[in-house]
Amino acid sequence: MEREMASIIFSAKDIFEQEFGREVRGYSKVEVDEFLDDVIKDYETYAALVKSLRQEIAELKEELSRKPESAPVQAEPLEMTATTSMTNFDILKRLNRLEKEVFGKQILDNSDL
Repeated sequence: MEREMASIIFSAKDIFEQEFGREVRGYSKVEVDEFLDDVIKDYETYAALVKSLRQEIAELKEELSRKPESAPVQAEPLEMTATTSMTNFDILKRLNRLEKEVFGKQILDNSDL
């Protein structure tokens, strides 16, 4: 069941058709109409985006339900064992030798300048 966002009070049509009472010192009708036109455009854009995203969510949920084996697996914490420590130590030794090979030659090459 899809969760609904906060209730939407107005549709783009409601905004477009809204009439306001007039008073002696009221706002400019032209400015209000122009502003509401922009609000309607934004409102329609947001409504289309929400519809698109809901469709995408539904498609992804359907895809996940068809492929349960592709669900992400929770990684278990790595325990430090003698094998892990030995492997890390070996990797560090190899990196050290590699650095000496690469950077040692660069140092020698630069000292010739």
